[in-house]
Amino acid sequence: MNTRRDFLKKATFAGLGVSMIPTIAEATINKQYAVSVKKITLKKDPVILFQGDSITDCGRKRDSITCNNTDQLGLGYALFTATSILNKQADKQPKIYNRGISGNKVYQLRERWEIDALAFMPDVLSILIGVNDYWHTLNGSYKGTVEVYENDLRNLLKYTKEKLPKLQLVLCEPFALKGGSAINDGAWFPMFNDYRTSLKKLAGEFDAVFVPFQSAFDEAMKVAPATYWSADGVHPDLPGRQLMAEVWMKATGL
Repeated sequence: MNTRRDFLKKATFAGLGVSMIPTIAEATINKQYAVSVKKITLKKDPVILFQGDSITDCGRKRDSITCNNTDQLGLGYALFTATSILNKQADKQPKIYNRGISGNKVYQLRERWEIDALAFMPDVLSILIGVNDYWHTLNGSYKGTVEVYENDLRNLLKYTKEKLPKLQLVLCEPFALKGGSAINDGAWFPMFNDYRTSLKKLAGEFDAVFVPFQSAFDEAMKVAPATYWSADGVHPDLPGRQLMAEVWMKATGL
């Protein structure tokens, strides 16, 4: 009986969380932006590219080059966001790609940028990067600092805008959920906050849309615990991926 009661309680809790995702996303954006901000506009047949690390990668097939399918988009927030774009912007017939690679830091994006970004000639480029730039310093496998992160990303964005001056940029806030299995040793905060601050500063410098993922998850954890959204606090589970898609769509205005 207790097992059944616990199961029903968890199922109800989960359903509540999912039903509230659009509300959480809207509340996040309303708090983040006190005034109207830059939004993304799409022309006919736009190319939209998602870039980043494992959160963006999320099991995509690296040899798939066909737009708008799950093999190429993976199973993460890029897929959830893409399906929303394809639904709402069907008249524009967007072509959406994912080129995130698990484990990447900013300098590794730069190493593959010509092939995995510029060659697509995107009209909209969305980047989520930063968690590994900090995480990998904790085990000594990477010697980067927040200054390295900011300078590397600034140089990458500057180079990208020089090559694609009409590009519309979307910069996504790196995030970590306190209470997740990878974030429970106290080593992440407050240092990780500096990476988020740098990203938001760069969004302003490059006239990019800023997507406040950390703020969204902070709001979400008022509804359900961190482990509901992301078991390890870094890689979102299904509710977390849906939340990210909702926030991305609201931030960009698509």
